[in-house]
Amino acid sequence: MWKKIIRSYDYSLIVTFFLLCLFGLMMIYSASSVTAVQRYEVASDYFYNKQKIHVIIASLFFIGAAIFPYKAYKNSKFLLVIVAGISFLLLSLMVFGTVSNNAKSWIRLGGASLQPSEFAKLVIIIYMSAVYAKKQKYINSFNKGVTPPVILLVFFCTLIAAEPDFGTAAIIFFIGCTIIIASGMKLKSMWKLVVLGLICAVVLSPLILLQKDKIFTEEKMSRITGYLEPFKYEQGDGYHLVNSYLAIGSGGVTGTGLGQSVQKLGYLPEPHTDFIMAVIAEELGVLGVLIVVGGLGYLVLRGFYTAVKCRDPFGAMLAVGISSMIGIQSFINLGGVTGLIPITGVPLPLISYGGSSLLLLSLSLGILVNISMFVKYEKIYKKNRSSI
Repeated sequence: MWKKIIRSYDYSLIVTFFLLCLFGLMMIYSASSVTAVQRYEVASDYFYNKQKIHVIIASLFFIGAAIFPYKAYKNSKFLLVIVAGISFLLLSLMVFGTVSNNAKSWIRLGGASLQPSEFAKLVIIIYMSAVYAKKQKYINSFNKGVTPPVILLVFFCTLIAAEPDFGTAAIIFFIGCTIIIASGMKLKSMWKLVVLGLICAVVLSPLILLQKDKIFTEEKMSRITGYLEPFKYEQGDGYHLVNSYLAIGSGGVTGTGLGQSVQKLGYLPEPHTDFIMAVIAEELGVLGVLIVVGGLGYLVLRGFYTAVKCRDPFGAMLAVGISSMIGIQSFINLGGVTGLIPITGVPLPLISYGGSSLLLLSLSLGILVNISMFVKYEKIYKKNRSSI
């Protein structure tokens, strides 16, 4: 039995995960060495050493999640615990939260820090997948099947947007939408949700107008200005995007060489987090970009392939949710760096510096690997059984 299980693992997923983590670790050292000394006044390898610890811990969680049976996450008591836990952490940010990058989204205890909104992504994926899987018989019943998971989705998005962190709130909202699409719900029921959403938007519009100064802050509006006309405001709102363009353009096809980036020398604001792709493009050129985009793209496509092959509705929706999370987050980061969409401060999955993001993605991908293993194992088991 154990031999069959070991043979059933998707080692292409496992190898891609570890290669991207190691590639990200290398690029974090290159991108952060100058920033660490000049801006944060710490050793040049400070962020590299911290991320190295993050990678080791995240790898352990990845392996654990890859071994642990994913079907156990459907347990009602487990769902209650994780939903209550994340809700408590998100609410506690109002009192105990620490402001970073104009958002009160971190809880700091001693030298450790935690971003609850990152883990809210996985919680909403597990919860919505489990509930819709259990409600397959009446998935199109608006009160019983459709509404309950949507209420939690809106609740989480509202709390995270209030931090304010609109980028993460948008990611969670779109992840929820992909799970709804994959749930087997009829188009008619989905349109009812759209209409309900529009009605809520109209009802809440007066409140939004009253709080417009808090919601549409000068810092957030500057991102829109910098996105629309970066070169007109290259010394102001468009400074970040213009320097990202310069980094990408300087790299060209072959790149300037590992460690040879000019834009990381104080020009790019967060070269090891939000703008690490610009540094990769500058130093490693097209090859570096292809490694990252190809690796992340493979994880997303492999996840959707697993969802298609999975006969268990819960496993299929989990795979869709995890894959869409990686895909959406990658698009938002890369879109911001290239000027396709406004900059939101969303990290690049597995590549950017950050413990909370890496831990969440490692857990998620470990679950995806476990789903893939079960799909392949059941296929082999049933094939052998039918041949007897």
